Amino acid sequence: MIFIVVKMNVRPERTKDWLELVDDFTRATRDEPGNLFFEWSTSVDNPNHFVLVEGFASREAGDAHVNSLHFKAAMDKMADAIATTPQIISTEAPGSGWSAMAELTPRHV
Repeated sequence: MIFIVVKMNVRPERTKDWLELVDDFTRATRDEPGNLFFEWSTSVDNPNHFVLVEGFASREAGDAHVNSLHFKAAMDKMADAIATTPQIISTEAPGSGWSAMAELTPRHV
């Protein structure tokens, strides 16, 4: 699996419409055959910071994503809304998605 985390610093005036701005990109990516997950979060410390967590089934699926028309269109749209160049971690990880965390389970009352 290819595991990717991207931190985006969005311009304050674009924060409220960020998820709408990336909605088409998010939907198209989630529909890709090799996409395992594509999830946006907002930092609890800074509302202008968004974190994208992505998973792709293989290097080929990740390459297809980066070479897709919706990826290129999204990069063009997002360039006008970001405050700084995003930071990224992209690595191969064992497995094919999320696993249950062994150290923490819910208590039932």
